Amino acid sequence: MSKPITLQSDRRGFVHGAAAMAAMFGGGATAAAASAAPRKPLAAAPSFGPVKQINAGVLSIGYVEMGPANGPAVLLFHGWPYDIHAFAEVAPLLAARGYRVIVPYLRGYGSTVFLSAETPRNAQQAAVAADGLALMDALGIQKAIVAGFDWGGRTADIMALLWPERCTALVSVSGYLVGGQLANKAPLPPSAEYQWWYQFYFATDRGKQGYAKYTNEFNKLIWQLASPKWNFSDTTFERTAESFANPDHVDIVINNYRWRMDLVQGEPKYDAIEAKLATGPVVTVPTITMEGDANGAPHPAPAQYRSKFSGPYEFRLITGGIGHNLPQEAPAAFAKAVLDVAKMGG
Repeated sequence: MSKPITLQSDRRGFVHGAAAMAAMFGGGATAAAASAAPRKPLAAAPSFGPVKQINAGVLSIGYVEMGPANGPAVLLFHGWPYDIHAFAEVAPLLAARGYRVIVPYLRGYGSTVFLSAETPRNAQQAAVAADGLALMDALGIQKAIVAGFDWGGRTADIMALLWPERCTALVSVSGYLVGGQLANKAPLPPSAEYQWWYQFYFATDRGKQGYAKYTNEFNKLIWQLASPKWNFSDTTFERTAESFANPDHVDIVINNYRWRMDLVQGEPKYDAIEAKLATGPVVTVPTITMEGDANGAPHPAPAQYRSKFSGPYEFRLITGGIGHNLPQEAPAAFAKAVLDVAKMGG
């Protein structure tokens, strides 16, 4: 069994220039080489693009693509309340190493919209993961490394579970995030329930109205609570906040959290998938799980999910005040995990 690895980060950890990248990701690099010289918070959010659109399943998905078209594919999935800019520094690092990097907006974010007004604005875990597979099919990608955090970590987990023949490897912040409605009914100790305060708020009409009225204020508060040591700029937040203007954003967010508490039902076409996920199946593909040492959002301890990964596996603790949005706070460490997990399958 591999031992946990601790990596020091400067929280933003982006490495500029070919020489620095070679030193960081070169063949002789060690795990400790994932740290970088400290620097001040970015005054402006890195931008990348242009955003492309493609019809995939029930959606027109907006996504950014970087790197050679014939390179091995990597899909990077963001969470709530974040967007594709969580990977604005990760994607160039991977593209420079020859990877075809795909960063999609999840349903309810940015330019990703439903093709039909009749489609349920459903955000149960199986539906969001199915979007990832539909995107791979639409882009003609047979196999890919899947990686993400928060909702995106859950999406990557489920894709690796359900379609291991399509997922060559997995990188998941906070590990195994798969659950089910029945398990979610069990009460937690008060201190743990307190961490999910927004889920209970969203269960009420007042919560839905409040989130709709104060979307940006609410999400900025979540950023601050989930990453208490991340000194992000207003410009960085506002860049992401543009994606919350999606016409389905509020409905998708509220549905996601209400579904988890069994307050709304999912679509019947996902019943068989949800039944399988509720059994807690094991991930078999090569996996690196990660955690920031200052993650203020609810998250399981690594020991709680170690048994859920039966293939080549490694856990990495990223130190230096890294919060919930690990790819944006420690992009070099996240990129290194993607590069390293690609080698773990032999």
